[in-house]
Amino acid sequence: MSARKTALVTGASSGIGRELARLFARDGYDLVLVARNATRLEALAAEVRESHGTHALVLPTDLALPSAADEVYAHIESRGIRVDALVNNAGFNVYGPFAETDGAAELDMLQVNVIALTRLTKLVLPGMVRRGSGRILNLGSTGSFAPGPFDAAYCASKAYVLSFSEALAAELEGTGVTVTALCPGPTRTAFATRAGMTETPLFSGRVAEPSGVAETGYRALMRGRRVIVPGIGNALLAFSVRLSPRTLVASVGRRMLLRTEAA
Repeated sequence: MSARKTALVTGASSGIGRELARLFARDGYDLVLVARNATRLEALAAEVRESHGTHALVLPTDLALPSAADEVYAHIESRGIRVDALVNNAGFNVYGPFAETDGAAELDMLQVNVIALTRLTKLVLPGMVRRGSGRILNLGSTGSFAPGPFDAAYCASKAYVLSFSEALAAELEGTGVTVTALCPGPTRTAFATRAGMTETPLFSGRVAEPSGVAETGYRALMRGRRVIVPGIGNALLAFSVRLSPRTLVASVGRRMLLRTEAA
């Protein structure tokens, strides 16, 4: 790796994470790319190397494993890599009635969405504070703002991401380190297909492109914004949720997240 700034991006093999990695490469960052799919990571590394002269370290890793975050950090430490920007993008959903969903899969989801994100931040942040500079981007969701029936554990995990990010941002005032929560709405990635949510009203309307979401999040990160919700409709929804009775919010969420054939 070179002496240029370095961004560590989890969930970099596809979707929003891949687009964010491309944006960092465009702006002269070297990359540490983390995801399970080694083939896709290697393809992305080759692409940014050819397009931007970017050095990219590929670390195929399953962040659902409890030791994964520490192993990633140990690997970059052994190479003397300084993380200037951390993007905690990795995450997935387990969708369905909570009484029926796979409990083991939900624990894996919480490990990725909450524990790995927290642990990587814990490991990287002290160095940023010592240097007086650094940027952290955490992937939340419009689900961060509201309870999600049939998506209860996932929305709760994203509520954690938002609260954690906002609290850290306030703690770090004056240190030169910023924390941004990117909270997109429905986006055209493999997320909905993997979760079995393509037949819900939430994904039946307009769906954002991952490149646009990533660009919005990246600009907000570079400006030091604490929370960014891409899209006017999504932003208005997130704002209205904070003003509405929680029972009403949950009821509306139930209608949006119930599969069409079950409605």
